[in-house]
Order: sequence, then C-alpha cells, then structure tokens
Amino acid sequence: MMQFEHMVNTVTAITQEVCQTMLGMEVEVGAAYVDRNPPGPSHGIISLIGLAGAWMGTGSLCCSGDAACKLSSRFLMTEFAEVNEEVLDAMAELTNMIIGNFKTAAEEHLGPLGLSIPTVIYGMSFSARSAGKEEWLIVPFAFEGHTLDVRLCLTPNRGLSHLVAPAAAQAAR
Repeated sequence: MMQFEHMVNTVTAITQEVCQTMLGMEVEVGAAYVDRNPPGPSHGIISLIGLAGAWMGTGSLCCSGDAACKLSSRFLMTEFAEVNEEVLDAMAELTNMIIGNFKTAAEEHLGPLGLSIPTVIYGMSFSARSAGKEEWLIVPFAFEGHTLDVRLCLTPNRGLSHLVAPAAAQAAR
C-alpha cells in the first residue's frame, strides 16, 4: 500500500502539473486529510472514476458548478457561465487525467490497475456515497476563489487476494 504522505505528494504533484499544463493556472494545495466515506458536495459536481486490480477503489474530483465552469473555461478556452454538457465532459476529462496519472504512479506500489470510464454527476441537494466504510484521502486545492477536492479511496481487492501479496511484495522492494 502507498503511505499517506506518498499518496498526498503524488496527488499534489499530478494535480498541479495538470492544472499548469492543461489549464495554464496555478493551484494552491490545502491540508490533506482522511475521512470515512465522505459525501459528495450537496450541490455542484462530482466526477468519479473506478480503479481495479489487486487494489480497487474510486478517485473523484468534487467542486461547485462555478468552479467547474472556471476549470472548463480554462481547459477548453471558451467562456462558460453555467454548467452544460461541455462542462461535464471537460470535468470527466480532467478526472481522467488526474486520477489516470495517479493510477500510473500507484502501479509501482500496488501492481497493475485498470481505470473505468468517468461518471459525472451535477445537481442540487444530492449526496454521493460508497457502499463500504473505507477511508478516503482528500486533498483540497484552491484557485481563483474556488476549491477543487481530489479524493481517493483504495482498498485491497478481497476477491483477488492472490494478487495482493505479489503487489505488496513488489511495493516492499
């Protein structure tokens, strides 16, 4: 398993690189923390992508609709004043980039991982929950008066326990 500090450093570096390269903007990292099955935002956007292999879980980006419009405007170089299909697609792509790059980095410690297709949810007065009671790493980023949370939940795949031992052994090297 990746250690907490290593996960935070990896998420921070990847998110900052994606924001600098793809959005042309700097983001300020906040204090990372762990929470048990945190709900998604009560209003705004949550973009989810699954990870599977010897370890499995979910990565997500969570932000307000205004923050998603700002990120999408930078990403697509078109001004968005309200959430629409293009904003949702841009958020899915940003999730794919950030969590996908994390997956690649995490494979050194956890073994091969697959990545699902992103799912983006937008609305008011909703919550998103996982069925388990696993811990989530949450790394908040601030930019231009907005916040973007990058969230990760990883747990050993109990259905593939024969793969966990080799991945853990490889990580110990």
